Amino acid sequence: MQKEAREAYNQSFTENRYQEFLNAFEVDFPGQLDFRIAETPVFIPAELKNKIIQASDEIIDSLLSPDFKEKTDRAVPVNESVPNENAHTSFLAIDFAICKNDSGELFPQLIELQGFPSLYGYQAYLSEQFRKYFDTPADFQYCFGAESYEAYVSKLRNLIVAGENPEEVILLEIFPEKQKTRIDFAITERMLGIKAVCYTKLIREGRKLYYESNGRKIQVKRIYNRLIFDDLKNYPDLETSYRFTDDVDVEWVGHPNWFFRISKFALPFLKSSFVPETDFVSNYNGRFPADLESYVLKPLFSFAGSGVQLHVSQELLRAIPDPENYILQKKVRYEPVIQAPDGLVKCEIRMMYGWNDSAEKPELLISLSRLSRGEMIGVDYNKNFTWVGGSATFFEK
Repeated sequence: MQKEAREAYNQSFTENRYQEFLNAFEVDFPGQLDFRIAETPVFIPAELKNKIIQASDEIIDSLLSPDFKEKTDRAVPVNESVPNENAHTSFLAIDFAICKNDSGELFPQLIELQGFPSLYGYQAYLSEQFRKYFDTPADFQYCFGAESYEAYVSKLRNLIVAGENPEEVILLEIFPEKQKTRIDFAITERMLGIKAVCYTKLIREGRKLYYESNGRKIQVKRIYNRLIFDDLKNYPDLETSYRFTDDVDVEWVGHPNWFFRISKFALPFLKSSFVPETDFVSNYNGRFPADLESYVLKPLFSFAGSGVQLHVSQELLRAIPDPENYILQKKVRYEPVIQAPDGLVKCEIRMMYGWNDSAEKPELLISLSRLSRGEMIGVDYNKNFTWVGGSATFFEK
């Protein structure tokens, strides 16, 4: 999007260099990369960066309202509520589509938000690899509030490890070795010294949790949580010593309840010019907009794009048995703004925040971008395309 940076990058790009870039991932983390990396990062001009940060700040203001927890109590299913919820989320991810207004100016529109950690380790590593293998201007930054990779890692360590013995801090997942995001787990372990531990491997003794490593039983003091209930439902017959809803003596960094609170459920409560019109289906009382072709239907308690309906009708809406668990959101028109060698590509930017327990508000740390040529962002809509997939974002200073 930033013209000079884009032109310099495209002129220096070669397929051979891209393959060398990908090979570096295999050398550093063999067998761990399980998703497509786009051929290019996204270069955000200063004016658009300021709009994205303004949009994020307005959304955060809504999340800071005194009644936000009360408004979102229904978002946490009773049988999936985890004890010892902290005062606010430890992580915040805000996804924006890059759009164009009638004056031809680029601006962000909110797509999703989540109170759950994203690829904080991987994105820093990825950005450094782009710096190493490609032409990325020195006056662009990929992280915020940190002038170097080492300073960024220090911030992440302070948030996740928080002064504990890294051996007593775990990254919690279900079968982490099978997850598509496992490269992030490997990078996080190298960065911070914390291991990814499977939910099935935890040992509960009273209110204490342990895991075994090299024949030793190690107490878990702090959990960097990457596990969601939706994934556990894929394994209904698991027999485990610890259950997610058990009351145990650990500190959470990324408490599971905030995954539900800050999600699609929060969208109707956000008021900003950067947030498309959104409401619970139940609030329409059967009187739906006439232009339903301009809306998308999303189930509240389904994740990773599952259940989203792009083509909405009155019949579809009236057939929903639990309309309070769905939202209607005005469609957002992504503008193809990334110049690839063979055409223009759409993109989405995720702004990634950390929020220390003692801090008044979240701090912007890093971002990711996703490039697409399909009807939606995501693997299923971008098969057999090039210059699509996940990537890094560089912001003009």
